[in-house]
Amino acid sequence: MAGKHTSAEPSAKAPRVERKATTPHARSWSAGFFVKLVLMAVVNALGIYVLISAATASQWGIFAAMLALILAADYVYFSKRTLALKYLIPGLAFLLVFQIFVIAYTGYVAFTNYGDRHMLTKEGATDALLLRSVERVPDSPQYPLVVVESGDDLGFAILDNGVIRAGTETQPLEEVDGVVVDNKITEVSGYDIVNLSELGTRQNEVTELRVPLTDDTEDGAIGTQTGGTGFVFQTTMHYDEDLDALVSDKTGKVYVANGDTGFFEADDGETLTTGWRVNVGFDNFSKAFADQRYSQPFVKVLLWTFAFAFLSVATTFLLGMFLALIMNDERMRGRKVYRTFMLLPYAFPAFMTAFLFAGMMNPKYGFINQVLLGGANVPWLTDPWLAKFSVIFVNLWMGFPYMFLICTGALQSISSDLNEAAEIDGASGFQVWRYITMPQLLTQVTPLLIASFAFNFNNFNLIYMLTRGGPRFSDASVPVGDTDILISMVYQISGLSGQAAKNYGLASAMSILIFLIVGAISMYSFRKSKAMEGAQ
Repeated sequence: MAGKHTSAEPSAKAPRVERKATTPHARSWSAGFFVKLVLMAVVNALGIYVLISAATASQWGIFAAMLALILAADYVYFSKRTLALKYLIPGLAFLLVFQIFVIAYTGYVAFTNYGDRHMLTKEGATDALLLRSVERVPDSPQYPLVVVESGDDLGFAILDNGVIRAGTETQPLEEVDGVVVDNKITEVSGYDIVNLSELGTRQNEVTELRVPLTDDTEDGAIGTQTGGTGFVFQTTMHYDEDLDALVSDKTGKVYVANGDTGFFEADDGETLTTGWRVNVGFDNFSKAFADQRYSQPFVKVLLWTFAFAFLSVATTFLLGMFLALIMNDERMRGRKVYRTFMLLPYAFPAFMTAFLFAGMMNPKYGFINQVLLGGANVPWLTDPWLAKFSVIFVNLWMGFPYMFLICTGALQSISSDLNEAAEIDGASGFQVWRYITMPQLLTQVTPLLIASFAFNFNNFNLIYMLTRGGPRFSDASVPVGDTDILISMVYQISGLSGQAAKNYGLASAMSILIFLIVGAISMYSFRKSKAMEGAQ
């Protein structure tokens, strides 16, 4: 039939594409996989080392947390379903170890009596008391001896029938490698031999030290009276498990364990010297405010800490902003060179700058008094008010380049149209800065000002390197001074400076208070800054 197609035109066939067979489950043994394998092997090795150390010390909480971290890391990095976690888990692990764990452990210590006389567990305190309550065994063998040190632990190394055995108060004697010359120990593997000059300053510590012969304290311990010959000592007390007490073999006096104070106490109130850690509730927190030894300096230090943090932020910001405004003017020549010079104080380490100024401000030999002031004797660091001024001044020198840097960036991001319009309308330079530049600048830099306040609230390096917290309060029973801020006061109270008995529990409680104060101020300030942003 006309006009009707009876058959379709043959269409061109599409070329046939042959697909290669794929093996979706085949593993790709690339170079990156082997690098990952090596890195994960290192991570697992470190994790296993921590597990062994935690198990040895019976720290089962740390053991469980580390085991969970290792298993999580292995699963994440060897699974194809956890791509996002591969980037997140390193940060999460560091957050857990260096932030959450530290905060949690500080909180735990704050509710204990952990300190100089309460460093050990109850079992450890019992063994230490049994070792110290000893007397020399008559006709006991004598051993050639040297005093050794392992980290912060003092110990003995003796020569026993040609074999070197070494240990500390908490580590019984065990055979170690070393060198013996003329029947004298000259080298001990894993230990440092304390030289004779240092023995003179640590004589009491050496003569009171007792190193157990074995794990059983009843076998006796090694002690010395000369630092060169060791003798066998045996305990004069024993532990009565039924009474939970230590009993003197000489007098029969009974010292019962007191779970509230962490001491072995007799009926007449006498306590043995070494105690153990116990929970004391909120005693450390109340001590900071109720105990006159701490409450009086605490209030002074708290007020100065607020003043120091506020003045540090205010002075550095105002000077940095002033210089940034000057060097933001396009009519000024050589701005790049001047800006470089402005940043030089920021390039030096802060602790080195503080240490340098401490020398320059020395009243007798310092550069400022001897050279700039012609031999004057100004007590920059020993007068209370001058010391505070010196701290603020040095912090201004170290801090203004940072504020100059952030203000320069903020000013360059502010549109110049508003300033030009205000100048056309007849506004003065101060009015332009007061009503246009300053509000826009504060909107951008307020979070950084809050962070700077928090940093200076805990600016330990400056205080410690410049003044060590001095000059000391004349009426305080703790080693705290006029320029101490809360964090340096915590350091002094903890006993780490060596000027006071160790009191980690009280120091931890005060650290928690600092955390709460800074957190509350930061939250309030951030809310205010958000409100200010909304008003723009």
